[in-house]
Amino acid sequence: MDQLETRELVYFVAVAEELHFSRAAERLGMAQPPLSRAVSRLERRIGVRLLERTSRRVELTPAGAVFLDECRRLLRGLDAAVQHTRRAAGPARLVIAVRPGTGSGLLAQVLRSHDGVEPELVFTDDQADALRDGTADVAILCMDSADLTDLQTTEVAEEYPVALLPHDHPLARRAVVSTADLRQEPAYLKRCPPIGLDEIVDRVALGRLIAVVGSAATDRLTREVVAVPVADLPATTLALGWLPKTARPEVIAFARTVQRIAADRSGAQLLSERAS
Repeated sequence: MDQLETRELVYFVAVAEELHFSRAAERLGMAQPPLSRAVSRLERRIGVRLLERTSRRVELTPAGAVFLDECRRLLRGLDAAVQHTRRAAGPARLVIAVRPGTGSGLLAQVLRSHDGVEPELVFTDDQADALRDGTADVAILCMDSADLTDLQTTEVAEEYPVALLPHDHPLARRAVVSTADLRQEPAYLKRCPPIGLDEIVDRVALGRLIAVVGSAATDRLTREVVAVPVADLPATTLALGWLPKTARPEVIAFARTVQRIAADRSGAQLLSERAS
């Protein structure tokens, strides 16, 4: 196994995904005969048949399906290793992965208070993956939906879901709405587009988007946009997450800033509730 080469894994993944040697060869920018020989040599080397071939079709064997998953995992790991290494060797950067419309209030306060490297934002629905593949250094994660395996996390806030609607929309006059109500609307997107909150609000104001975001977003709405609670969606616990094995000093410093501000916000909310 020590003689397996990365290119052989790449070749196999292309064939396994295309299930067609000619299309796989075209995708790889190579001729079909050497690709076929490389895959056959790979099968002989590991002693397992990975593909069933006939004159009309190519299919994965059960072992081939397992090997495909493992190859994808290995190749992602190699890509991540290169990305993390480049980041460590380059100038100090701090990239934050954020789900669109989530944690905006906390994040805005943190960005105003953080004294270290100026953070960059990446909007994505796959924040944990962005950490693992090296796209981001830290992430604001939804605890109930993210895979937190191998991540270090600290809870920082709780948000309830609200629907952003144009102020003159019929649903904007409701005390609450349901997901069934929202699904009837042509402009409704189950997932926010990967853009910043300001652009989301602008699109809603123009009648081009209806989306569900975290309740902290209400602090940044314009008069043209109304936030209505969504009754049948649960509150979300937000956490700051990072990979301990790749955490650089600027990541730890940022995490401490977030923890401090989250604690201050929680204390202020508790005092407000006691006063009322």
